[in-house]
Amino acid sequence: MVSMSGETVAVVPEGLLDEGVWFRVEAAGTASAVRRTAERLAADLAMPERRIAELSIVAAEAAGNLVKHAQQGVMLVRTIRTPEQAGVELIAIDSGPGMADVQHAIGDGHSTAGTLGIGLGAILRQASRWDLYSLPGKGTVLTVQVWPLAAPPPAWAAGLTRPMAGETVCGDAFASREVDGRHQLLVSDGLGHGGLAAAASHEAVRVFRQTPAGSPSAVVEALHRTIGHTRGAALAVAELDPVARVVRYAGLGNITGTVFSPDGSRRGMVSMPGIAGHQRRQIRQFEYPLPEGAIVLMHSDGVVDRWKPAEYPGLLTRSPELIAATVLRDAGTRRDDAGVLVARLI
Repeated sequence: MVSMSGETVAVVPEGLLDEGVWFRVEAAGTASAVRRTAERLAADLAMPERRIAELSIVAAEAAGNLVKHAQQGVMLVRTIRTPEQAGVELIAIDSGPGMADVQHAIGDGHSTAGTLGIGLGAILRQASRWDLYSLPGKGTVLTVQVWPLAAPPPAWAAGLTRPMAGETVCGDAFASREVDGRHQLLVSDGLGHGGLAAAASHEAVRVFRQTPAGSPSAVVEALHRTIGHTRGAALAVAELDPVARVVRYAGLGNITGTVFSPDGSRRGMVSMPGIAGHQRRQIRQFEYPLPEGAIVLMHSDGVVDRWKPAEYPGLLTRSPELIAATVLRDAGTRRDDAGVLVARLI
């Protein structure tokens, strides 16, 4: 970590990882660092110069708004990928004061002190895809994607991770995949924190992506067998079945999985005790109903299980990345690595 204009920001490594770089944005110098990081990442991805220039506008406006109007503003800059192309995603998060009228704030020329309203029109014009959610008293979350070509269809699953205070790498990781018609998710929490925890979770993600299609219990068994050379991890795998309308779930250790129905009701999913790669009593798979429009939310123990959808009207209908960012903001702890993954079948 380094100090810049009185702010603490992440050191940007050569070759940004897809999980991205977090910035605490409370000073103009940090806002400039966000813009430069976004430009550099886009250049590394060989995005066209025109799109890099438009991304620069997005990054500068979003970070500038946090500096001027946010409380505890932070931004994540990261790569987003499909098999065909790679783009850049910016996620701006603040903890207050929020907007009373989002549609009015989007309009050009709108400026109200204490809101994230200035420049939103300019941001949204340059974006390939965006989503925004704000509540008075709670704050605002803005997600913006800039793709080099036409935007791909919205992702059915998205998440984000954040290292604990004082660390530059996160021991939590997530992944999603579609294999032989199976929609599967993984959340991994490497034992402890720091580089060794991150190595364990990155290995779990690698094995998950390469393991042949199978039931969640079979995938967890494969993970347990193959990450023994690492520190080990708590992890869980979920499979969303759009035909049977069920979620199949298997886990080892303290990963929380929940099905949230559109009406706000929730159903917790069960993981078994153990540490993948090192110790387990058994691996069991459970099955839960998946109502139309429901979301599956999985997170590590760096996120406390206190999130109440009733306090966030309409949030469950928004994009997975926006839901994940909101949960991380309001339920994530700074005393541990935190990871959230959200999925909804489209």
